[in-house]
Amino acid sequence: MRTFLSAVLIALVALLVPASAVAYWADHELGSADRYTAAMSPLAENPAVQKVVVTQATRGLAGQIDAGPFQTGVEALLGEALSSFVGTPAYRTAWDATNRAAHAAFLKALTTGDGNAVTIDLEPVIAQVKEVLVDDGVPLADRIPVTHISVKVMEYDNLGALRKGFRMLQIAGIWLPVLTLVLAAAAIALAVHRRRAVIATGLGLAVGAALLGFAVALCRRLTLDDLPADIDRPAAEAVYDALTAFLRTTAWVVLAVGLAAALAAWLTGRLRRTP
Repeated sequence: MRTFLSAVLIALVALLVPASAVAYWADHELGSADRYTAAMSPLAENPAVQKVVVTQATRGLAGQIDAGPFQTGVEALLGEALSSFVGTPAYRTAWDATNRAAHAAFLKALTTGDGNAVTIDLEPVIAQVKEVLVDDGVPLADRIPVTHISVKVMEYDNLGALRKGFRMLQIAGIWLPVLTLVLAAAAIALAVHRRRAVIATGLGLAVGAALLGFAVALCRRLTLDDLPADIDRPAAEAVYDALTAFLRTTAWVVLAVGLAAALAAWLTGRLRRTP
């Protein structure tokens, strides 16, 4: 009976590893403005994201500036200015400010019944661009309106289902990972042969880590395949990868820990048998 119960607990541990990682990620990573901003910050240097920012901001600003016969030139000028600006430290600062502000909208999309898209407001970026152009004496730069231009990076038709799941994960938060560790310890304590139980538990952790990695990859494919045609796919891929970096790292760490524990327990048994 003890062996059977230990085996059941180890199986539960393997199944709870991906759920625990996702619950912690939803509550402490996506739920924190600081961690969200830190995760999105590297995207300031991503070429696909920069291209979307330049294209959307140029299109939005050019449509609000009436330059008469010089309209085409103004649009080209804005495009060149924005393309140059996205490589500067000022842009990275504006990008972080933009994403910190977007975090509230991101949580709203996942926790309320409003909207079905995740958007980024480019107002801080536009304000920085206007300031740089005015300081450089670029013609008509003072006529650039500092306005809200939103860029959609994620959109779902069934966001309502995701909201329910996200709320449940937030409730689980830290408790599910703690429960997983408790069950792992209980599985070893209940076992008749504890060294074998350590090996099995380590392998169970490794299996759970593999399931987590598979789930992240599968959700990536399903999410990106479900995107509307007007959303830039490379930029959406970069956003998804940035947001799920914690989960991928966790999968590799748990996999390494599980295999190391199983190997250490196995080697200990081999050494004991050696005369």
